[in-house]
Amino acid sequence: MDMTSKPLLPVIAGPTASGKTACAVALCQLIGGEVISADSMQIYSGMNVLSAMPSKDEMGGVPHHLLGCVSPSEKFSADAYREAAKACIADVTARRRIPVLCGGTGLYIDAVTRPMSFSTQASDAAMHQELLALAQEPDGKRRLHDMLLEIDPESAARLHENDVRRVSRAIEIYRLTGVTQTEHTRLDRQREGEHDAVIFALDWPREALYARIDERVDGMLAAGLVDEVRNLMADEQRHPTAMQAIGYKEIAAALRGECSMDKAVYLTKKASRNLAKRQLTWFRRDERVIWLPAQGQGAEALALQMKEIIDERIKRK
Repeated sequence: MDMTSKPLLPVIAGPTASGKTACAVALCQLIGGEVISADSMQIYSGMNVLSAMPSKDEMGGVPHHLLGCVSPSEKFSADAYREAAKACIADVTARRRIPVLCGGTGLYIDAVTRPMSFSTQASDAAMHQELLALAQEPDGKRRLHDMLLEIDPESAARLHENDVRRVSRAIEIYRLTGVTQTEHTRLDRQREGEHDAVIFALDWPREALYARIDERVDGMLAAGLVDEVRNLMADEQRHPTAMQAIGYKEIAAALRGECSMDKAVYLTKKASRNLAKRQLTWFRRDERVIWLPAQGQGAEALALQMKEIIDERIKRK
């Protein structure tokens, strides 16, 4: 299919705390758009602070979709996200509005903007349970991650050992297909998707981004992070997804008396910086991404630059 015949889909991606939401809201206000979240944590309910879900004020009157719509007790895959996002895109487009995908979960963005063969591979329930059981053993998460490191070093570098679901899925994909998740992704990137995706990411000097991350964590604490974690801890078995969110295990350890709260906050900031590194690695590998220098520019100015690029793309159609 010729790219010029495909519907345009603006995407705002990039690392945590880079200002994606503010830019998406500003862009939507300029072009008559609605935000569709591409964040693997913000999709869950009851985790507003842990996932840094935008507040009503931060939404600026712009409709947001796929926020807090899945129970933390449910498994939500990239396939499930793609179907939900496609339905949202169709609904927004039908109302003559422009869908704007916004988030830092590269797998979700690729799920919408590229075909993804590996995500549709058949799974093996027994194998899946075997890998999850291993993660529950002493030092099991590290051992599981080491297994992935041996067969797919690139996926291992991208995934934290606490992300048991994705680590085990990457191992499962290799065992079922004989091809690593990294190689499946490389092949997928050679295929064309259903949309003419215009993908932006906000580029910050590393130290400036880290300062924003620290400020974000401090804001989460002020917004009630400790209480939210305490509430989730009360029924951990029903909220397995929460335990994968950065900040949960750190704050939970402090609440159990295993470390000081100051240490928990430090570890949360450190884990957030590591997440940003992984996100930067993911998006810098994507040749489609248009990086916009963000330091010293407000969301409105950045959104204007995005609109100019989008308008130019439309002219070429």
